Order: sequence, then structure tokens, then C-alpha cells
Amino acid sequence: MTDTRLDIIAIGNAIVDVIAQADDAFIASEGIAKGSMRLIDTDVATSLYGRMAPGLEASGGSAANTAAGAAALGARCAFIGQVAKDQLGDVFAHDIRALGVGFDTPARDAEPPTARCLILVTPDGQRTMNTYLGASQYLPAAALDADLIASAAILYLEGYLWDPAEPRAAMREAIAIARNAGRKVAFTLSDAFCIERHRDDFNALIANGDIDILFANEAEILSLNQTDDFDVAVAATAGKVECLVVTRSERGAIAIQQGERFAVPAAPVAKVVDTTGAGDLFAAGFLAGRAQGRTVDDSLTMGAIAAAEVISHFGARPVADIKALVAEKIG
Repeated sequence: MTDTRLDIIAIGNAIVDVIAQADDAFIASEGIAKGSMRLIDTDVATSLYGRMAPGLEASGGSAANTAAGAAALGARCAFIGQVAKDQLGDVFAHDIRALGVGFDTPARDAEPPTARCLILVTPDGQRTMNTYLGASQYLPAAALDADLIASAAILYLEGYLWDPAEPRAAMREAIAIARNAGRKVAFTLSDAFCIERHRDDFNALIANGDIDILFANEAEILSLNQTDDFDVAVAATAGKVECLVVTRSERGAIAIQQGERFAVPAAPVAKVVDTTGAGDLFAAGFLAGRAQGRTVDDSLTMGAIAAAEVISHFGARPVADIKALVAEKIG
């Protein structure tokens, strides 16, 4: 199958982000590791929300952010994720559709409510995420649109959603659909804590050839391979996937494709305001570049541009015209 209706279809947590400023003392008083992501229950979500400073509410979720960024770069995108029939569910659906991303997953009637992520941003731009997964962890395989998945050139999956059994089964089914249709499968490891819980599963997906494009940051690729040596970690994984992309914050990013190494420096940023969504938007730029038939170098550059834009302001979705920024840089 070669004809495609979509460039990218993403599956992930459907989350509404609540982003507020906080100082290091507040982070410490809450007993949270600065810069980390932790899962919280309903009680903690309610309590922490009450103590946070006034925040900005915006639709989020890792794969949803990537779909939104790729759409802003001109890619034809859709998203599959679970919300509830509540106010935040309506907010999420409206926001992602307004960005040009198809979203038709039916909302759930039952509890729990739509997921939300309480994000504390310190003056240095570091984000500390407290995630209540809510309805997002109940995405069933029955919610998948097999024809839509088969119509997309790239299926993109987020590791964050691998934890609950129901969406994990849905993602395995989606991989099978994409594979049977001859499509590419991209996967992001999401966070070291995901790897600690599912290292065997992730390595099995890689070893079985189920992943074509793998995204990781430096900490994640080290955790996946249980080593402190970056080059060793990259070498251990690069030969098992068609393309490995590893972001390294201010040191830019690398990609290894079929044994060839590519690198890009970080795009300049006047001031880092909020690192929320940096990896998501890097993936957006890279995948949009691949969908457009660009070179690995240019796709990496698109990722760097998109990531730099999103860390220059609050929120995990682009504000500036990143398509114009890319055109200005590489045409």
C-alpha cells in the first residue's frame, strides 16, 4: 500500500496541561524531584492544584503535542486518545481540532474524568510534571480506526501510554495494523521512569523489528541500555532500528540511520522559559520532515527549530509560525 490520506497518526494520553510558575522551595516542599514526571492520584491532583499558583490551561499530552506541532509544519495529522464527557474533555477536543489535527475518538461516559497534568515551571525553565491519567488510561482497542491507521505514512506512539493494560493492548493492535499496511512505526521512550517499568517490553519491540524510528533523550537511551556510556548506549540500539534519534538538550541531537550518523546543534534561544514539550516538538519537526521527504539533516534541523520555539514560552504547543521559521532556515 502506497497511497496515504495522512502523514502521521499519533496515539497517546489525551491530557489538559495546567502550567504554573513555582520556585525551587515550593518544589522541595512538595517532595517532588525537580525536572521529573510523576503519576498522581485524584487526591494528590486536587490537593496540589489547590496549592499551585494561578496557571495556564492548554491541551497537552506528549503524542498530541507532536501531532499539533507536525500539523503546524504542514503535515496531515490525526490523534487517537481517550477523554471523558466533561469540561476538560471538551477543551481537549476543541483545542486539538482547532490546530488542524483530526480527532474522533468517542468520549467515555464513565469515571474517571479527563486526564490533566499539573506542571510546575521554575525560573530556570525546568518543568516538573505531576500527571493524573484519568480517562486516558482507558483507551480500548475498539476505539481504533483501523482504516485511518492504515492510511497514515507514520504511526507515532508514546511510551507514557504503555503503563495501563488497556491502551497498551490498543497500541500493540495499532502496530499490527500499521505493519500489515506497510507503514512506518515511530515510538518515543517518553521518560526514564517508563523505561524502568517496561524495559523488557520496549527492548522486545525493538528486537522484533516493530519500531522503525525510535526517539529518546540522553537519559532515556542510557536507561534503556543500563549503561552510563552514551556511545555504548547509542551503538547498542542503533543497529536494531531503521533510525534512532537522540536529543541532548543544549548539545543538540543526533540521528543514526542505517549506520550513518547525523548531528545538529541546538537552535539558539534568547531565553529558556519552559522546557515542557521540547522533546515532543523535536519529534514533530523530525517526523514532518520525513513525511515531506526531506533529508535526515534537514529533518533534524526542523526538530531543533520546533523545539527551540516551544521552550521560548509557556505551554507545549507552538505559538510562532514554525513553518515560516523552517522555510527561513532551510527552505
